[in-house]
Amino acid sequence: MVDRVKFKNTEVSRLGLGTMRLPCKTPLKREANPLIDYTKGQQLVDMAYQNGVNYFDTAYMYHQGKSEKFIGTALKKYPRDTYFLADKLPIWLCKSPKDMQKIFDKQLERTGIDCFDFYLLHSLDKENFEKCEQYKAYDFVKEKQAQGLIKNIGFSFHGTVDDLKKIIASHDWDFAQIQMNYLDWENQDAKTQYELLTQAGIPIIVMEPVRGGKLANDVPKKAVEQMKNHSPQSSIASWAIKFVASYKNVITILSGMNSTEQMQDNLNTLTDFQPMNDVELKICKNTADLINKSDIISCTGCDYCADCPKSVKISTIFSVYNRYKNGELSLNESMEEYRKIDVNANACVSCGICKSHCPQSIDIPKMLSKIKELYS
Repeated sequence: MVDRVKFKNTEVSRLGLGTMRLPCKTPLKREANPLIDYTKGQQLVDMAYQNGVNYFDTAYMYHQGKSEKFIGTALKKYPRDTYFLADKLPIWLCKSPKDMQKIFDKQLERTGIDCFDFYLLHSLDKENFEKCEQYKAYDFVKEKQAQGLIKNIGFSFHGTVDDLKKIIASHDWDFAQIQMNYLDWENQDAKTQYELLTQAGIPIIVMEPVRGGKLANDVPKKAVEQMKNHSPQSSIASWAIKFVASYKNVITILSGMNSTEQMQDNLNTLTDFQPMNDVELKICKNTADLINKSDIISCTGCDYCADCPKSVKISTIFSVYNRYKNGELSLNESMEEYRKIDVNANACVSCGICKSHCPQSIDIPKMLSKIKELYS
């Protein structure tokens, strides 16, 4: 059974199942209406639950609004007091304070539950937090907590360290969710974010521990050799999970597992877990340094950029490019894959909407222009 960590007067599984990248009947590459494969998805939920995972995470816009209904349906077979469900309020979709209530009601309807165990103000940065304050979003969720509709209030974060300081000081928080992995430990200053939250006594949920699969699939060969020489039996992805789990204030690590193989690997990694030693931490740092020296785009495939007015398949394009850069595809092979994409970089008009929505702060129009030139 996967390890559990104390949280208040209960225990939360060290591994949590994120539902942003569930198996689909159509490939999750932003087709008009990607359909979640309920059979395969249910198998993942069952496998997680039966191995001690009790934390399940969803959001209003995951799988274009289909994730919430799926996870509510998948968990219905289990006693309600044996698992925790987390959901989030996307403030950027609210045109007025009244929209917060509409979204919350819709989330209760989709999931079919009577209470969210963990509820987050979603993807806070300077702009989103200012809007939360303007609409009194914290007061809104606090009222829901008083009504018994929310148990724990938190936020997920994608801003600067200064933004985080302001958010921490503004209200009382039960937990926070940050992007933390050995690549972003320095790149996005996850180290300082971790330290600030720990000093404030706020427990941490980690998202993107494997950087959307990047720290499993895009690791340079030299780093892979180091990892395998040190621990032949460990998967490359497990190094990223172990790194995050080695920090004491992390209570749950969310993983967007979409196969039983990924699930089993994570379960193995976080059962009877032992923190990394100094040698292993140094290997992680060396790997991050090697990745930073490469030309790979830091896209996690979250698809927050998917509201492109020209429907450019941004994350799919970046995935093909990265596979070329890490040596998985030759230039000609990647060009062939690129040309199969129905709406590629040629359609980009550099409006910048995608850039403003990217949690990784990628200059998307600039990178699309570079890729367009490569494949022209």
